[in-house]
Amino acid sequence: MKGLKIIVLAKQVPDTRNVGKDAMKADGTVNRAALPAIFNPEDLNALEQALRIKDTYPGSTVTILTMGPGRAAEVVREGLYRGADNGYLLTDRAFAGSDTLATSYAISCAIKKLDYDIIIAGRQAIDGDTAQVGPQVAEKLGLPQITYAESIEKVVKNRIIIKRRLERGVETVSSPIPCVITVNASAPECRPRNAKYLMKFKHAKTVTELQSETEDYLKIHQMRPYLRIAEMSVADVQADVNWLGLSGSPTKVKSIQNVVFAAKDAKQLTSDQKDMDWLMGELMANHTLGA
Repeated sequence: MKGLKIIVLAKQVPDTRNVGKDAMKADGTVNRAALPAIFNPEDLNALEQALRIKDTYPGSTVTILTMGPGRAAEVVREGLYRGADNGYLLTDRAFAGSDTLATSYAISCAIKKLDYDIIIAGRQAIDGDTAQVGPQVAEKLGLPQITYAESIEKVVKNRIIIKRRLERGVETVSSPIPCVITVNASAPECRPRNAKYLMKFKHAKTVTELQSETEDYLKIHQMRPYLRIAEMSVADVQADVNWLGLSGSPTKVKSIQNVVFAAKDAKQLTSDQKDMDWLMGELMANHTLGA
């Protein structure tokens, strides 16, 4: 079988383990500058599925496509370190504040400029938990979609066979390709960085990032074109700015409330039998133990 062209949709998200009082702006958008950024976990599961297809079908290529500010190029580099072949950063001030509808429109416009057989994404991003972007991209491209994928079993005669993990069980389905697939967190974890790829792509940068580099660094990029991470703007993907950003996002945040978790009263126990009896009584009362 011929090699497959796979696009992995990845997102750089705020690390929700470090959410503080400055996590949200007054307009209801996430204050990304105030939070550490990471590769969205389920997008890593999606990347692993893409890399397994590449391992199985020689000649296949994996392309990372991410949308965000300049620092989101780190997501592309992380993909390259794990085995992806190239990547694109969809970046423009006009994209700022986009909800899922505007984001899926921008991404679909970018995908139309690329060659692909399969588009794979994580089920949802941890900064929104909507699980809408993947299906919306499929709808805008007019492609069949398979959601909640746990493993991509095989590709046979232009059809892809996929195992899905649902709330009440597992099912195996097939779809013609091209198609869009979203992957669950229950799928295998992504492989770690590969030392060989890390050395090969450690200097990979976008054009914008290169503007602050030295002449020696620019020479490296001239000699090694594979180090260039392509950038795509609104003009490059020929998107309508009226459908982007806050103006193109029908989702509006009505209000924001900061919630402070207060520690409950603590009780220090000893090894005394009375304390042990009290603890057992409490555990049984809240049904931690017993029927």
